[in-house]
Amino acid sequence: MHLQVKFKKVPHQTIKQMASVRVLKKEISYLSSQLIADCFDFLNNYEDVNSITILSIIDEAVSLNNSIVDRICHPTDKNNPKLTREYYKNIRIDFIKGLDTSYGKLESMIKE
Repeated sequence: MHLQVKFKKVPHQTIKQMASVRVLKKEISYLSSQLIADCFDFLNNYEDVNSITILSIIDEAVSLNNSIVDRICHPTDKNNPKLTREYYKNIRIDFIKGLDTSYGKLESMIKE
C-alpha cells in the first residue's frame, strides 16, 4: 500500500518576499537593546571600568537605532520594488556594521 501525498503550492512560500517594515523595526530595536543591556551588564560586573567610555558606546547604539529607524520610515523610492529591496538591504548592512563596531569597542574594554 502506497500513500500518495499531494502538496499544494502556497503562494507565500513560492515567492520570495521582503519582510515587513514593522518586523524590521522590531528586529533593530531588539538588537540595539541587547547591545545596551550588554553594556550595562559590563558596568555592573566589572568594578574598574571607565564608565564614560561605556556610556559613549550606549549613546552610539541609541543614535544608530534612531538613525536606522528614521531611514526605514522614509525610503527614497517606493515605486520601484527592486530599488526598494536594495535600499532595505543596505540599511540592514549599515546597521550590522554599526553594531559590529560598537561590540568591537565593548570587546576591547573587556580585554583591558
